[in-house]
Amino acid sequence: METGLTERVEKALDSIRPYLEADGGNVKILEITDQMVVRLELLGSCGSCPMSAMTLRAGVEESIRRAVPEVLSVEAVNLTAYGDPGAKLPDNW
Repeated sequence: METGLTERVEKALDSIRPYLEADGGNVKILEITDQMVVRLELLGSCGSCPMSAMTLRAGVEESIRRAVPEVLSVEAVNLTAYGDPGAKLPDNW
């Protein structure tokens, strides 16, 4: 994976980080695979929020794919599915 690709993905993430941070969350790149899949870790409240799947698709993935069109997919390793009975809501909910 080229360094420039990682920098471009980071720049795309930087454009949405203020919104994630406003709700106590963030995101970290774990890897970009040879198949052009960006693997992320959702941090802070993003890792436990039941709306994290929507945030990933509508915000994070959209920003990355718009800025780096060669990325084919975005995955979060710790995604909490909406309605998951095992999901713990943040204390401030």
